[in-house]
Amino acid sequence: MKRYAFVGVGMIAGFAAAAMLFPAAHSASDNSAYKQLDLFGDAFERVQANYVRPVSGTELVNAAIEGMVSSLDPHSSYMDAKQYADLKIQTTGEFAGIGIEVTMEDGLVKVISPIDDTPAAKAGIKPGDYIAAIDSTPVQGLSLGDAVDLMRGKPGTKIKLTVLRKGEKKPFQLTLTRAIVHVATVKFHRDGNIGYIRLTSFNEDAAPGIERAVKSLQQQIGPNLKGYVLDLRNNPGGLLEQAVDVSDDFLQSGTIVSTKGRHASDDATYSAHSGDITNGKPVIVLVNGGTASAAEIVAGALQDDKRAKIVGMQSFGKGSVQTIIPLSQGGGALRLTTARYYTPSGRSIQAVGITPDVAVAQGDESSVKLAAQSEADLPDHLASEGPAKKTTQIIKPAPGKKYDDFQLSYALDMLNGKSTVAFVKSAAVAD
Repeated sequence: MKRYAFVGVGMIAGFAAAAMLFPAAHSASDNSAYKQLDLFGDAFERVQANYVRPVSGTELVNAAIEGMVSSLDPHSSYMDAKQYADLKIQTTGEFAGIGIEVTMEDGLVKVISPIDDTPAAKAGIKPGDYIAAIDSTPVQGLSLGDAVDLMRGKPGTKIKLTVLRKGEKKPFQLTLTRAIVHVATVKFHRDGNIGYIRLTSFNEDAAPGIERAVKSLQQQIGPNLKGYVLDLRNNPGGLLEQAVDVSDDFLQSGTIVSTKGRHASDDATYSAHSGDITNGKPVIVLVNGGTASAAEIVAGALQDDKRAKIVGMQSFGKGSVQTIIPLSQGGGALRLTTARYYTPSGRSIQAVGITPDVAVAQGDESSVKLAAQSEADLPDHLASEGPAKKTTQIIKPAPGKKYDDFQLSYALDMLNGKSTVAFVKSAAVAD
């Protein structure tokens, strides 16, 4: 598959080429900017001279950069040299920790999604949970990077998290054992004559893993293969180039995604190349409120190009692109929002999400739109360019009927030409 520039999408970001040029802004306001820098220098000197304890220049500058960047939107941040190095390791699909994708909200660490088969997932951490304390250290007042650093540690060591969860009256504590997190990017199995493929994140092995899975399922099932279920539920995203390559695996032609930013250098259009690895077999893509970023690019591309049916619940709605910009003198890097992305039909899903073709609830949702589980719920998020609220029919399990995974059962029945026993409720699913 063709390779593209590394541009970060979602909590697992990619990397821009070091030689990439970012235009400097020169205007009549430059003099004012220099005055503001003089103000910063004055404050810097006074803090260093008068604060109750000695503080290093590095500490103050790092905090100032972090505050400046993190105030822009929920996905822009500053990484010091250590965090930058850790990020490079993370994109390869292996790192030490507990295995959660997180953001910061209201001073607390908010879980976007636990990664499958990690200490966090095994302990029962759920999307939308808030982490209020780490080993009795309150999260309030910490930067996201500091909180992540506290959660990392040597494999085999214990970590105690204080968790807030919607529906629980009191905070509760979970004790986890840190481990080397091997992100099994792709899992798959045969379900009768249907191939089930679960994609957990978009690291460097996403597209190669999908290609291996499809090849293996074709060999297992043979000519009676009816189609595929691509499960992107609770997939928090990752590398833009991998989202493009995964989409390209299922498409013969057409636009996959386009990006538009402040500068022409941020604008790009990515197109599919001939060669559908499934040979045109039907595809159903499963999504939910934890489907974010790069995962939404794939769902949006296959939906707009009419290559797949999207089944499940409204996705997260992260429609922005983050570029990793290395800083000089070993000063780490900025993860900076530089563009929005658009589906092939020109839709921005920012703060809106992907609306499924068939809205199917799992059955255990406390409401149709889970509280505090979308981009629109994050403070300082980029404004939506998408449509207003939509109303659709939501399919739920029939009363008294038990399913291990109702959404998956419904998708499998669709591919098998069967009807799932369910009932339908009208409800709003998108902002």
